[in-house]
Amino acid sequence: MKKISKLYLALLFLFLYAPIFVLIVYSFNESKSKTVFSGFTFDWYIKLFNNELIMTSLGNTLLIAIVASVVSTILGTMAAIGFSKMRKLPRALMMNVNNIPIINPEIVTGVSLMLLFVFFAARMNFEFGMGTLLLAHITFDVPYVVLNVMPKLRQMNPHIYEAAQDLGCNPVKAFFKVVLPEIMPGVLSGFLMSFAYSLDDFVISYFTSGSNSQTLPITIYSMTRRKVSPEINALSTIIFIVVVTVLVVKNILEKRDMKKRNEEILVER
Repeated sequence: MKKISKLYLALLFLFLYAPIFVLIVYSFNESKSKTVFSGFTFDWYIKLFNNELIMTSLGNTLLIAIVASVVSTILGTMAAIGFSKMRKLPRALMMNVNNIPIINPEIVTGVSLMLLFVFFAARMNFEFGMGTLLLAHITFDVPYVVLNVMPKLRQMNPHIYEAAQDLGCNPVKAFFKVVLPEIMPGVLSGFLMSFAYSLDDFVISYFTSGSNSQTLPITIYSMTRRKVSPEINALSTIIFIVVVTVLVVKNILEKRDMKKRNEEILVER
């Protein structure tokens, strides 16, 4: 039975990741063929970095992902602290509200934000662009930060903040010296998750971007509608490596935090 379960998992992972590995292999293909590997080359990566449209979209994507992640981390951490101080029923209600953007289909969120921006654009005379794109990304990033920070707040001793104030810290200093270091693994996890989601978001970005603020996924979609170039294989390979790296770093941070918690429990015993 154990061998069957391992075989099943191997086949499942093969089914999920085989297309990605094929894409990675053909990103080094010398010819444009999608079926025959004629030779190894880095030419498509060189052409990729010389493509002005792709580089502009990449710059937009990184800028949006970084700014949205930073803002979302600050807002999400503040929201999580506020939720943790609420009573049980209001906290449960607010957490359900927080989870709506996660549960809601992306197409619904994208269309809703588009209609909201159209409503304000007609009255405030502004156009779709980096601003609307940034607001949209912050909207769906904040809930993930809250979900990452809340467990760390539950694990934290609720009296250490008051103890820090009793020992002479003012409220702001007590937060940065005592509370923030305790919840930092959750804050970092929330930041990395926000960055990963912003980096490869397509649906919401498609509805909220302007003509001069296209992100990389939108540019890739536009290119594939005409003809799939091997440059897209190279670009997809880079995106895959970046996202996997972010997730690996996130898991390492979580494991370190868990190890630290276990050591503290052993010391207390």
